[in-house]
Amino acid sequence: MSQRSKSIAVIIVAAGKGERAQAHGAAAPKQYQALRGVPVLARTVNAFLAVPEITKIVTVIHSDHRAQYAALRLEDARLLPAVEGGATRQASVLAGLQALAPLRPDIVLIHDAARPFVDPGVIGGVIAGLEGNDGALPVSPVVDTIKRSADGRQVARTEDRSQLFAAQTPQGFRFAQILSAHLRAANQPRNFTDDAEIAEWAGLRVAMVPGQAGNFKITHAEDFVRAERMLQGDRLMETRTGIGYDVHQLAPGDAVWLGGVRIPHHSRLQGHSDADVALHALTDAILGAIGEGDIGVHFPPSDMQWKDAASTLFLKHAGELVAARGGRIVNCDVTIVAEAPRIAAHAPAMCAVIAETLGISARRVGVKATTNEKLGFVGREEGIVAMASASVEVPRVD
Repeated sequence: MSQRSKSIAVIIVAAGKGERAQAHGAAAPKQYQALRGVPVLARTVNAFLAVPEITKIVTVIHSDHRAQYAALRLEDARLLPAVEGGATRQASVLAGLQALAPLRPDIVLIHDAARPFVDPGVIGGVIAGLEGNDGALPVSPVVDTIKRSADGRQVARTEDRSQLFAAQTPQGFRFAQILSAHLRAANQPRNFTDDAEIAEWAGLRVAMVPGQAGNFKITHAEDFVRAERMLQGDRLMETRTGIGYDVHQLAPGDAVWLGGVRIPHHSRLQGHSDADVALHALTDAILGAIGEGDIGVHFPPSDMQWKDAASTLFLKHAGELVAARGGRIVNCDVTIVAEAPRIAAHAPAMCAVIAETLGISARRVGVKATTNEKLGFVGREEGIVAMASASVEVPRVD
């Protein structure tokens, strides 16, 4: 039998008082505080209701929160009546498991109510991870260097972070096995921090599957700020991509301007301005991403004020148009096609010029070059071509 044909129940643990996050300015526990008008707990429940394979959901709440839970007005045939939790998370999970016991689901997913941004991909990954395993949980690699200290003041040693992973929820298990493990653990003096630890203690085989950075737990007041920003980006901003292309003929000279960098050469690029094909293509890409025409619309070659102008002026103007719309440039990528001069050694300088002109990090800029393998007008060194793409984030419009 495949995982998809099995009954899959969910326990959402919402029995905490959420006191650490109440500095957010609300009297309500964190799971009942609103994120852009929707309470955290409602967002979490709806995330699981969006997965058709889920058959039943039980929410474990604090005994003092029945009125607040009822005010959420959550309605779905798969939602069971909420049950009251215990003094600890472990006790609350056991209460949820016992509420599900009469239904005898094949699989149970146990999730923190304060992780409202869990998505179907993570949920599906946990379910798939149960193939051949007793349990599965989403994790993310630890990226910070971890120090161990016995007294919190002096470093004892540095841990090998390549073997460390941060646990997330939902954590999935075969129902009968995790219920048995929880019943046994209830009699232990040990404080188990999550359900995977109980499973490990009980000798169950627990697999790790990829988690997501956005699946974070709202714990402190500043986490609400992060959550609001995530939702603002999802609802109010959109990413657009533009593509630019330019070509200029080569003529006798002593240097070419490419990417805002003067490169000594036996030729120059012909054009009304400095004929910097790389910056012209990138300017067109940015203008295209925001629907502002092309470089000729803003800087017509018939206008003599732009004769011999530095193309950084054109690029800066395009960046300013993005900023004027309340947007930002996410990244730029430029490809220069030329037989000569050699470009690679100058690419870092080009990235720096582009980044400074646009007011972004050089890590958001890519410049690369290739030849045309001696083919066509580029191969005959009659001209240079540049292609560019730019992604910008701007306020969403309908």
